[in-house]
Amino acid sequence: METTSRVGAQGISSAPSTSTAEGVPAARRTVDGYLRAPFPWYGLDEAFTGPRWLMQVGTAADGTVQHGSTGHGEEPSIRADDGQEKERFAVVVTVASSPLRRSGDGTGVLEATSVSSAAWLAGSGLLSSTWPAQLDHTLRDDWLDQQTEAAFELADDLSGPDWSTLSLPVDGVPTSFHYRESEFGWVLAGSAEAGVHLGAYGRGMSAYGLGFSVVKDITSYE
Repeated sequence: METTSRVGAQGISSAPSTSTAEGVPAARRTVDGYLRAPFPWYGLDEAFTGPRWLMQVGTAADGTVQHGSTGHGEEPSIRADDGQEKERFAVVVTVASSPLRRSGDGTGVLEATSVSSAAWLAGSGLLSSTWPAQLDHTLRDDWLDQQTEAAFELADDLSGPDWSTLSLPVDGVPTSFHYRESEFGWVLAGSAEAGVHLGAYGRGMSAYGLGFSVVKDITSYE
Protein backbone atom coordinates (compact mmCIF):
# COMPACT_ATOMS: atom_id res chain seq x y z
CA MET A 1 0.00 0.00 0.00
CA GLU A 2 1.26 3.45 -0.81
CA THR A 3 1.39 4.56 2.79
CA THR A 4 3.89 4.89 5.57
CA SER A 5 2.39 3.00 8.51
CA ARG A 6 -1.33 3.70 8.28
CA VAL A 7 -3.65 5.57 5.96
CA GLY A 8 -3.75 8.19 8.69
CA ALA A 9 0.00 8.69 8.29
CA GLN A 10 -0.50 10.04 4.79
CA GLY A 11 -2.86 12.75 5.94
CA ILE A 12 -6.00 10.63 5.63
CA SER A 13 -7.58 9.89 8.96
CA SER A 14 -8.78 6.36 9.58
CA ALA A 15 -12.48 5.53 9.36
CA PRO A 16 -14.33 6.96 12.33
CA SER A 17 -16.56 4.87 14.52
CA THR A 18 -20.20 5.07 13.53
CA SER A 19 -21.48 4.13 16.98
CA THR A 20 -20.74 4.62 20.63
CA ALA A 21 -19.89 1.78 22.97
CA GLU A 22 -23.45 1.86 24.27
CA GLY A 23 -24.89 1.23 20.83
CA VAL A 24 -26.07 4.77 20.19
CA PRO A 25 -25.18 6.12 16.72
CA ALA A 26 -22.41 8.70 17.03
CA ALA A 27 -23.16 12.26 15.95
CA ARG A 28 -22.71 12.56 12.23
CA ARG A 29 -21.11 15.46 10.45
CA THR A 30 -23.34 17.96 8.72
CA VAL A 31 -23.53 18.04 4.96
CA ASP A 32 -21.16 21.04 4.94
CA GLY A 33 -18.07 18.85 4.95
CA TYR A 34 -19.33 16.87 1.99
CA LEU A 35 -20.06 20.05 0.06
CA ARG A 36 -16.45 21.20 0.54
CA ALA A 37 -14.99 18.12 -1.15
CA PRO A 38 -13.22 18.78 -4.47
CA PHE A 39 -14.24 15.32 -5.75
CA PRO A 40 -17.57 13.57 -6.41
CA TRP A 41 -19.21 11.41 -3.75
CA TYR A 42 -20.39 7.90 -4.48
CA GLY A 43 -23.24 5.85 -3.10
CA LEU A 44 -25.38 2.91 -4.11
CA ASP A 45 -27.13 3.48 -7.42
CA GLU A 46 -30.85 4.09 -7.91
CA ALA A 47 -31.63 0.38 -7.73
CA PHE A 48 -31.33 0.76 -3.94
CA THR A 49 -34.54 2.31 -2.62
CA GLY A 50 -33.94 2.14 1.14
CA PRO A 51 -32.79 4.80 3.63
CA ARG A 52 -29.65 6.81 2.89
CA TRP A 53 -27.68 8.72 5.51
CA LEU A 54 -24.53 10.74 5.95
CA MET A 55 -21.64 9.55 8.06
CA GLN A 56 -18.39 11.52 8.39
CA VAL A 57 -15.67 13.04 6.26
CA GLY A 58 -11.93 12.80 6.82
CA THR A 59 -9.70 15.82 6.34
CA ALA A 60 -6.00 16.62 6.03
CA ALA A 61 -4.19 18.91 8.48
CA ASP A 62 -5.08 21.91 6.34
CA GLY A 63 -8.78 21.04 6.39
CA THR A 64 -8.96 19.65 2.86
CA VAL A 65 -11.58 16.92 2.60
CA GLN A 66 -9.92 13.68 1.51
CA HIS A 67 -12.46 10.96 2.06
CA GLY A 68 -15.88 10.26 3.48
CA SER A 69 -18.66 7.70 3.71
CA THR A 70 -22.33 7.42 2.81
CA GLY A 71 -24.60 4.89 4.50
CA HIS A 72 -27.43 2.80 3.11
CA GLY A 73 -29.99 0.66 4.89
CA GLU A 74 -30.21 0.38 8.66
CA GLU A 75 -27.67 2.37 10.66
CA PRO A 76 -25.30 -0.06 12.41
CA SER A 77 -25.14 0.04 16.19
CA ILE A 78 -23.01 -1.67 18.80
CA ARG A 79 -25.11 -3.55 21.27
CA ALA A 80 -24.93 -6.65 23.41
CA ASP A 81 -26.02 -9.85 21.70
CA ASP A 82 -29.74 -10.00 22.42
CA GLY A 83 -30.58 -12.64 19.89
CA GLN A 84 -31.94 -10.13 17.40
CA GLU A 85 -30.88 -10.10 13.80
CA LYS A 86 -28.14 -7.59 13.11
CA GLU A 87 -28.80 -4.55 10.97
CA ARG A 88 -28.65 -4.75 7.18
CA PHE A 89 -26.46 -1.98 5.79
CA ALA A 90 -23.90 -1.05 3.17
CA VAL A 91 -21.47 1.85 3.49
CA VAL A 92 -19.68 3.38 0.50
CA VAL A 93 -16.31 5.05 1.10
CA THR A 94 -15.07 7.63 -1.42
CA VAL A 95 -11.34 8.45 -1.35
CA ALA A 96 -9.82 11.26 -3.40
CA SER A 97 -7.20 9.95 -5.80
CA SER A 98 -4.07 11.88 -4.87
CA PRO A 99 -0.40 11.59 -5.89
CA LEU A 100 2.56 11.97 -3.61
CA ARG A 101 2.50 15.62 -2.54
CA ARG A 102 3.47 18.07 0.15
CA SER A 103 0.97 18.74 2.92
CA GLY A 104 -1.05 21.92 2.68
CA ASP A 105 0.65 23.41 5.73
CA GLY A 106 4.11 22.67 4.30
CA THR A 107 5.16 20.56 7.28
CA GLY A 108 5.56 17.21 5.54
CA VAL A 109 4.79 14.92 2.64
CA LEU A 110 1.50 13.12 2.08
CA GLU A 111 1.76 9.71 0.47
CA ALA A 112 -0.30 8.86 -2.59
CA THR A 113 -3.72 7.32 -2.07
CA SER A 114 -4.53 4.01 -3.71
CA VAL A 115 -7.10 1.23 -3.84
CA SER A 116 -5.41 -0.08 -0.70
CA SER A 117 -6.31 3.18 1.05
CA ALA A 118 -9.98 2.54 0.25
CA ALA A 119 -9.65 -1.10 1.37
CA TRP A 120 -8.14 -0.03 4.69
CA LEU A 121 -10.81 2.57 5.38
CA ALA A 122 -13.55 0.09 4.50
CA GLY A 123 -12.02 -2.68 6.59
CA SER A 124 -11.55 -0.52 9.66
CA GLY A 125 -15.02 0.95 9.16
CA LEU A 126 -16.56 -2.51 9.26
CA LEU A 127 -14.71 -3.29 12.48
CA SER A 128 -16.02 -0.12 14.10
CA SER A 129 -19.56 -1.45 13.85
CA THR A 130 -19.02 -5.15 14.47
CA TRP A 131 -16.74 -5.68 17.47
CA PRO A 132 -18.13 -8.05 20.12
CA ALA A 133 -20.09 -5.74 22.40
CA GLN A 134 -20.06 -8.23 25.27
CA LEU A 135 -16.32 -7.68 25.78
CA ASP A 136 -15.26 -5.41 28.60
CA HIS A 137 -13.42 -2.23 27.65
CA THR A 138 -9.93 -3.64 28.16
CA LEU A 139 -10.53 -6.76 26.10
CA ARG A 140 -12.42 -4.75 23.50
CA ASP A 141 -9.47 -2.42 22.98
CA ASP A 142 -7.09 -5.38 22.61
CA TRP A 143 -9.47 -7.04 20.16
CA LEU A 144 -9.81 -3.87 18.11
CA ASP A 145 -6.04 -3.39 18.01
CA GLN A 146 -5.52 -6.94 16.76
CA GLN A 147 -8.30 -6.82 14.19
CA THR A 148 -7.32 -3.35 12.96
CA GLU A 149 -3.75 -4.54 12.41
CA ALA A 150 -5.11 -7.52 10.50
CA ALA A 151 -7.30 -5.24 8.37
CA PHE A 152 -4.29 -3.07 7.54
CA GLU A 153 -2.21 -6.08 6.54
CA LEU A 154 -5.04 -7.38 4.34
CA ALA A 155 -5.40 -3.99 2.65
CA ASP A 156 -1.66 -4.01 2.02
CA ASP A 157 -1.89 -7.32 0.13
CA LEU A 158 -4.78 -7.02 -2.30
CA SER A 159 -3.26 -9.69 -4.51
CA GLY A 160 -3.19 -12.17 -1.63
CA PRO A 161 -5.36 -15.26 -1.15
CA ASP A 162 -7.81 -13.51 1.18
CA TRP A 163 -9.16 -11.43 -1.69
CA SER A 164 -11.20 -12.48 -4.69
CA THR A 165 -12.38 -10.44 -7.68
CA LEU A 166 -15.92 -9.15 -8.04
CA SER A 167 -17.25 -7.13 -10.99
CA LEU A 168 -19.86 -4.50 -10.14
CA PRO A 169 -21.20 -1.52 -12.11
CA VAL A 170 -19.85 1.95 -11.34
CA ASP A 171 -21.78 4.64 -13.18
CA GLY A 172 -23.07 1.82 -15.37
CA VAL A 173 -19.60 0.57 -16.32
CA PRO A 174 -18.52 -2.94 -15.17
CA THR A 175 -15.66 -2.41 -12.72
CA SER A 176 -13.37 -4.91 -11.03
CA PHE A 177 -13.20 -4.83 -7.24
CA HIS A 178 -11.09 -6.65 -4.68
CA TYR A 179 -13.53 -8.47 -2.40
CA ARG A 180 -13.36 -10.43 0.83
CA GLU A 181 -15.77 -11.80 3.39
CA SER A 182 -15.35 -12.46 7.10
CA GLU A 183 -17.49 -13.35 10.08
CA PHE A 184 -18.10 -9.61 10.53
CA GLY A 185 -19.33 -8.82 7.02
CA TRP A 186 -17.80 -8.03 3.65
CA VAL A 187 -15.32 -5.47 2.30
CA LEU A 188 -14.50 -4.44 -1.24
CA ALA A 189 -12.29 -1.85 -2.91
CA GLY A 190 -11.62 -0.55 -6.41
CA SER A 191 -11.38 2.63 -8.45
CA ALA A 192 -13.86 4.74 -10.40
CA GLU A 193 -13.26 6.65 -13.61
CA ALA A 194 -14.19 9.88 -11.84
CA GLY A 195 -10.76 10.14 -10.21
CA VAL A 196 -11.59 8.51 -6.88
CA HIS A 197 -11.01 5.19 -5.18
CA LEU A 198 -14.04 3.38 -3.81
CA GLY A 199 -14.32 1.17 -0.77
CA ALA A 200 -17.45 -0.41 0.63
CA TYR A 201 -18.41 -2.61 3.54
CA GLY A 202 -21.62 -4.12 4.77
CA ARG A 203 -23.48 -6.73 6.70
CA GLY A 204 -26.80 -8.42 6.03
CA MET A 205 -26.89 -7.00 2.49
CA SER A 206 -25.13 -9.05 -0.15
CA ALA A 207 -22.43 -7.25 -2.10
CA TYR A 208 -23.36 -9.27 -5.17
CA GLY A 209 -25.75 -7.28 -7.30
CA LEU A 210 -24.88 -3.89 -5.82
CA GLY A 211 -24.08 -0.96 -8.08
CA PHE A 212 -22.42 2.39 -7.41
CA SER A 213 -22.96 5.81 -8.91
CA VAL A 214 -22.10 9.45 -8.33
CA VAL A 215 -24.38 11.08 -5.78
CA LYS A 216 -26.10 13.84 -7.75
CA ASP A 217 -27.34 15.66 -4.64
CA ILE A 218 -25.51 14.87 -1.40
CA THR A 219 -28.12 16.88 0.52
CA SER A 220 -30.61 14.13 -0.33
CA TYR A 221 -28.87 11.95 2.23
CA GLU A 222 -30.47 12.44 5.64
